[in-house]
Amino acid sequence: MSGAKVKRKVGIYELGRTIGEGTFAKVKFAKNSETGEPVAIKILDKEKVLKHKMSEQIRREIATMKLIQHPNVVRLFEVMGSKTKIFIVLEFITGGELFDKIVNHGRMIEDEARRYFQQLINAVDYCHSRGVYHRDLKPENLLLDVHGNLKISDFGLSAISQHVQDDGLLHTTCGTPNYVAPEVLNDKGYDGAKADLWSCGVILFVLLSGYLPFEDSNLMNLYKKISVSEFTCPPWLSFDARKLITRILDPDPETRITIPELLEDPWFKKGFKPPVFEEKDYTNLDDVDAVFKDSEEYHVTEKREEQPVAMNAFELISMSKGLDLGNLFEQQEIKRETRFTSTCPANEIISKIEEAARPLGFDVHKKNYKMRLENIKAGRKGNLNVATQVFQVAPSLHMVEVRKSKGDTLEFHKFFKKLSTSLKDVVWRSATEGDQSVN
Repeated sequence: MSGAKVKRKVGIYELGRTIGEGTFAKVKFAKNSETGEPVAIKILDKEKVLKHKMSEQIRREIATMKLIQHPNVVRLFEVMGSKTKIFIVLEFITGGELFDKIVNHGRMIEDEARRYFQQLINAVDYCHSRGVYHRDLKPENLLLDVHGNLKISDFGLSAISQHVQDDGLLHTTCGTPNYVAPEVLNDKGYDGAKADLWSCGVILFVLLSGYLPFEDSNLMNLYKKISVSEFTCPPWLSFDARKLITRILDPDPETRITIPELLEDPWFKKGFKPPVFEEKDYTNLDDVDAVFKDSEEYHVTEKREEQPVAMNAFELISMSKGLDLGNLFEQQEIKRETRFTSTCPANEIISKIEEAARPLGFDVHKKNYKMRLENIKAGRKGNLNVATQVFQVAPSLHMVEVRKSKGDTLEFHKFFKKLSTSLKDVVWRSATEGDQSVN
């Protein structure tokens, strides 16, 4: 029963355990304190972002995810900034990574792989229609929700159409080597949509085979294999699946299958039902710029709040006489310690006790939901010291323990009577405990 539980809040969100961590960001589970909805909050250190000149990349990630409103893409609810941190509030996905599913269970049957691939292509096609290219599609960036539906995440390496240069191509080499299209590696510019589709083809191969199509411990040899699309389909694949993979993993982006053509492919079309969903006509991007502004006007409030220690039934019983909890909530003779319950918030109880104790000549020392009241004037047995602590019995019910830690018990008795008179506006019932006699 010692100490208080520390609760960290950012705006309306209560932060919980860390669920992911990288070089520049930490992801924490959080809860919207107003709705109770679980979310994931990606926390970035502003100093690190600026030091490594990542401001533009982070802006791009945030802006990109706010533009995308698709059931198979992780949703971004809002973005906030403090003086030192950037907080990206995301949809909380509970099913883990698609990569883990492959590692744990191996290759998938074609019907299962096709369902994930259909969701992936539908979401990627949606992104492309809005000028958004992911550029780092791989199973590790594909999450699964509680219903087993695919969710694309991590747009940190994505590019929006404004980043296309005068030749109509993107020029930033990025992504994970095994999944990168050959045209991305040759550093001559590439079409973001065609490069994303290549990565989708590699993902489909992995889903159906359980291993990568292009793999080599030597990076240069790996690039050579990718540049000429040197791979072999496993014998268990159907003819239609092999044919589709070969058309996607075409090293020439000009002859590679396009998404509109893919949507008409017989293997892909089998059982395909595009999701039906609504999207907003307008997306506000004001907060994207606001998070990088130094003005406190745009900063979200960060708080570290201590909550009173929760008390379970066994602890309540140990404080009562025998097993009769009624003793705990009935008025009895005040001895060395007493307890009362209150339906007021814990912070208010602490404030009221402090307000009442100071006029009675007590210095107040607070730590979390514990207080030490020390009388300035010495009494019959020295200075009277009183220890108090607030316990949480239920969400809307607190128990306050008031105990003599030093001094005369009769003086403590008089003190509590005066204190209780001052606490009239706190809804409370008194209960006492302690078998010691007055001395």
